Amino acid sequence: MAVLAVVLAAALALAVPAGDPPPSPTPEDERALAELHPARALAPGVTHRELRTTAAAGQVLGDVVEVDLTDPSVHADLLTPGAVAATGPIAEMANATDAMAAVNGDFFDIGATSAPTGPAVMDGRALKAAVPQGRRMGPAVPGAVTEHVFTVGTDRVARIDRLRLEAQVEAPAGTFPVVALNQYAVPVDGIGIFTPEWGEVERGRTLCGTDADRNAPCAAEQAEVQVRDSTVVRAGAPGAGRIPDGELVLTGRDEGAATVRTLEVGDHVEVSYELVPESGEAPEFAVGGSPIMYDGTPVADLDDRERAPRSAAGTSADGRHLWLLTLDGRQSDSVGATLRELATLLREMDVDDAVNLDGGGSSTLAFRSSGAGEVTVVNDPSGSSPRLVPNGIGIYSGRASVGERAMGAAPER
Repeated sequence: MAVLAVVLAAALALAVPAGDPPPSPTPEDERALAELHPARALAPGVTHRELRTTAAAGQVLGDVVEVDLTDPSVHADLLTPGAVAATGPIAEMANATDAMAAVNGDFFDIGATSAPTGPAVMDGRALKAAVPQGRRMGPAVPGAVTEHVFTVGTDRVARIDRLRLEAQVEAPAGTFPVVALNQYAVPVDGIGIFTPEWGEVERGRTLCGTDADRNAPCAAEQAEVQVRDSTVVRAGAPGAGRIPDGELVLTGRDEGAATVRTLEVGDHVEVSYELVPESGEAPEFAVGGSPIMYDGTPVADLDDRERAPRSAAGTSADGRHLWLLTLDGRQSDSVGATLRELATLLREMDVDDAVNLDGGGSSTLAFRSSGAGEVTVVNDPSGSSPRLVPNGIGIYSGRASVGERAMGAAPER
């Protein structure tokens, strides 16, 4: 058993006059008191460790899975329940795709469409783009935007990146832009693409609210067309139900609805879309997350007040190792962590860049012990059972990809 550190703040060990508050610790002084248990091998290149930290508020228990991407048998991919706008247990998603380990993913439109906030890529396929910044879910993180993702590229390097949607429709009357892909919020005056991956949820629900106020009324002007083999086959109001394979729909609101109404049944249209990475490296998989650390330095002004169960994903400086971590909270033996404490702990574990994933009742880490047929949830969920979530990160041993098995073949586009 290795002791990472023995002092949360060195200044607290010094005597101070009665009634005077202790001096504020500097970033150099801040340390997490932690026990990091020996690594337990789950598969070649994949290990699990338990950890314990002591912060000012009390004990925090956690689990971490470390992944060596230099091992060619190890791969990471997105987990989903079978649709973008759907939720399920992380353990079931992992078992359905033979994942060795898994952690929950992005914040999501809880209580409504259930679709995640940020971009999502599975097996190299773009599943969805980011909602407008004003519709972002999750705690405020300085500098975080909805386009941020945790990703492993086709170069097998893990990194924090940004994925920007580039999409358009070529129609008889001209070419017009598209600003959404399988999103729970289509921007005001915009047009969104919905594919079979969206799922069963009524698409009109994505036309409610504004870019800044999620509780604003639904757009008064709405329109939709369905496209098969580059031909408009239906025009009318936004519908529901799964879109047939090989088809897509264009759904518009406000001025975007007026543009969609210019398309008529029988019109030939060419729809194109892609998620463009800021890094220039194509993602093999990507999940939305809020960056809390870059280059081994926590983001400035992270919240240090609200304690909760936490989930995070991090990467080494060279991107060849990644970490999936959960910290238990709201328990008698584990008080949870603030975002600042989470980043501080990750820094002491030699993580270089890291993102905060959905926490609270969503926080779930599962893995499959060597020889076991199914994964086991190893953290202590804050609810009676782990929350149903829309996606997660899956780690695989001896498999190159899992996307087709998880969601079916990619649609024509």
